[in-house]
Amino acid sequence: MPERIPMTPAGYQKVLAELNLHRQVLRPQNIVALEEARAHGDLSENAEYDAAKDRQSHIEGRILELEARVSLAEVIDVKKVKPSPLVIFGTTVEVEDEDTGEAFTYRIVGMEEADARQGLISYNSPIGRALVGRSCGDSVRFDAPKGTRTLIINAVHYR
Repeated sequence: MPERIPMTPAGYQKVLAELNLHRQVLRPQNIVALEEARAHGDLSENAEYDAAKDRQSHIEGRILELEARVSLAEVIDVKKVKPSPLVIFGTTVEVEDEDTGEAFTYRIVGMEEADARQGLISYNSPIGRALVGRSCGDSVRFDAPKGTRTLIINAVHYR
């Protein structure tokens, strides 16, 4: 049986929005492009037709991928979970770099939502794996691209 894909409510909505975009906008637009390209005659030497067919393949593949993600989604709303001191999927974590003293705030999310620049860290990333299951006051070590880092968990929020 395929593994469930954890998502926050916002992540699930993002996947649904992209699925709807592909189904309701991109697919119909490409059908029109295919029809217009077909009208130009000889399909064997028609670059517009070939490009539209390639786009169609990409669009249909992405729709299948998004439909699979939706069907396997396990939406986890951390606001409905009884708060505890533990870092879990969906929590917001305030940490401090042990070496530099620099403070960071991360939210543990699914892979679809991850965006490190926005402070959204995948539960599957090295830092996400290090933080999940730990609690306020814990020191966590993990391997990052620039070497091993150590973070101290200062706060865990269920919001």
